Amino acid sequence: MDFLPDSLRTILAFVVVLGVLVFIHELGHYLAARWRGVHVERFAVGFGRPIASWLDRRGTEWRVGWIPLGGYVKLHGQETPSDASPEVRATWRAGQTFHDKPVRDRAIVVAAGPVANFLLAALLFGALYATVGRPVPPPQDQVVIGQVTEGSAAARAGLLPGDRIVSLDGEAVTRFEQVQRHVQPRAGQPVQVAIERDGAARTFTVTPDSRQAAERTVGVLGIGTGTTVKERLDPFSALWAGTAQTANISWQTLVAVGQMITGSRGTEDLGGPLGIGKIAGDAARLGIEAFVVFMAVLSVNLALINLFPIPVLDGGHLMFYAAEAIRGRPLPPKAQEYGFRAGFALLITLFLFATWNDLTNLGVVRWATGLFG
Repeated sequence: MDFLPDSLRTILAFVVVLGVLVFIHELGHYLAARWRGVHVERFAVGFGRPIASWLDRRGTEWRVGWIPLGGYVKLHGQETPSDASPEVRATWRAGQTFHDKPVRDRAIVVAAGPVANFLLAALLFGALYATVGRPVPPPQDQVVIGQVTEGSAAARAGLLPGDRIVSLDGEAVTRFEQVQRHVQPRAGQPVQVAIERDGAARTFTVTPDSRQAAERTVGVLGIGTGTTVKERLDPFSALWAGTAQTANISWQTLVAVGQMITGSRGTEDLGGPLGIGKIAGDAARLGIEAFVVFMAVLSVNLALINLFPIPVLDGGHLMFYAAEAIRGRPLPPKAQEYGFRAGFALLITLFLFATWNDLTNLGVVRWATGLFG
């Protein structure tokens, strides 16, 4: 998408990402409903006036709305008999209504949406690992030069990508952090760099260049870790690695959320649609690999968010079903109503807060403040 203007690329990338993730999420609900014998009245992607719609042979309406900001699956008989009018109840298909299904079946249908997003993430990561390759971390006990900056101290001395630094001034090094600590206070001072190249030991004298950093002068060699080495995996190993990566991202996300709740981490990273759109555009500019990785990570986040025990979300419904399974009967309608109201209020609050973060990070708040300052 490099040929597109930034604004158009961002909008297009956002629509593609959101459209795919919402479709897969709702497809999970749809397939689970079909499996458990619940009729699906409507499968919609996007809101507003439909730009396309059709009926399949099962009587399900498929609809594409012109506002690509979500989607939904309308299940047959999702409302309880007490909430439906006699006219609506007269149209219900016997044995195919959602409310008549056992709590287990209803929980399966609701949980299938987030599960589908987890599966999509695992498949996307797996596809990348099988085609592009999985990043291989460098050995923990080796310092291998990945890149040498042209004209730098390292380049002038003759260091090359692929050289393994063994020691500096006779001190063994096993991490790049050790190289930085040794070199930074030695700007303009010769450093004996012992390396291994193609199995042979060699020593170079390198005089670090000077660079200003945080009101002090530091020495730099002009080397870096370079591009990450990747290995292609067979399809089964790739899918397994993709599943493991999905689980790892899920855990890291939950840890970050926990840190925000406890106050040990700031909430400035909490982003909304504007932030997601910007990142989608940036990922699209970097190429298909970065775009697919972003889509996979966002799919994991969408699944986790929907599983939070907040009424209105899938996790809130599952919480009510768990209470129903324990009690042997549903929660009182009033309790559910108050729960949904509280959940909706919480979601609106989080949305506004995330949007404020987006506006702040994008510089809109600072710009608006400057107009009145």
